[in-house]
Parts: sequence; structure tokens; C-alpha cells
Amino acid sequence: MVDGTQEDWSRIAEASLEFYPGLADRVTDHLRLLGGDFGGFNVDRLTHSLQTATRAARAGRDDEYVACALLHDIGDTLGSYNHADIAAAVVKPFVSEGYHWMVEQHGIFQGYYFFHHLGLDRNMRDRFAGHQYYDLCAEFCAEYDQPAFDPDYPTMALEEFTPLLRDFFASPKQSIYKAD
Repeated sequence: MVDGTQEDWSRIAEASLEFYPGLADRVTDHLRLLGGDFGGFNVDRLTHSLQTATRAARAGRDDEYVACALLHDIGDTLGSYNHADIAAAVVKPFVSEGYHWMVEQHGIFQGYYFFHHLGLDRNMRDRFAGHQYYDLCAEFCAEYDQPAFDPDYPTMALEEFTPLLRDFFASPKQSIYKAD
């Protein structure tokens, strides 16, 4: 990198601009990896993600929120012990600070519904009491994430979210690689 010239970096930037538009398709392919992985639940992880997003869409949430709902567990296959961190990293350039925080903390907030069955503190989320996005995350888990394990719920197909994902990933709001 230290030996790179302006010409080299112009060529690299141009190649990147050709690669970026495929992000939504790459993310969709990764979401498909969640299919078939039930992890003991009544629905597989892909269906859970689709159902979470379907519930948010049907409740009239904005597209960024719906995208976060769809992507909130995308890290399950790569970060079994920190899936929320991976999902938060994926959405961060494209969402508001509040939605990023919601995705990043949803694992702790979701624990309210089951941590006590594992010998963990179900009130772990209370360490965030008073945080400006506490209610946002608590609502996400209560209304969309935790009920999204119903095998009988009429869930939208992944392909129905393709236009939303293409719009979502079209242009980052913030990135160290984006000049203001």
C-alpha cells in the first residue's frame, strides 16, 4: 500500500464502485445460510429472520427498521457467541445511530425472555436503563423478535425483501470510505 500511486488507487476505487452494487445480493446469499438451521427452535433461523421482518413490515415500520429486523441475526453462522455484533457491523453504515444500537444490543434485550432458563440474569438489559435507545430495543424484541418463532405465521419470502435490501444497501449514510 505504501508504494501505491494515485493511478493505482484510482483503479482500485473504480473496481470498488463496480463491486459495491452486488452487496445486497451477497447479503441475501448469506441470509440463505440460515435456512435449515433450527437450533432447537420451531422454525429455522432464516424463517425467524423473515418472520421478524414480516412482522415489522406489517406493523408499518420504516424500511431501515424492516431491514434491521431481517438482518438482526445474520451473524448467527459466523459469530455464534456474538451474532449481534456481526449484524450491527453489517447495518452500521446504512442506518441511524438508534437502529444500529438496537441491532447491536438485541441479544442482551432478547435474553429477557430466556436467560433465566439458562441460569443467566434475564435483567441483564437493565444495565442500559435510561439509555436513549433502551425503549427502541426493548420494543423490537417484544414486538418483533421474540414472537417470531411461530411455524404457522404467514411469513413473507426472502425474495419479497429483495427491493428493500437493494435500496437499503445502495448508499451508505456513513463510512470511513465515503467522503462527506
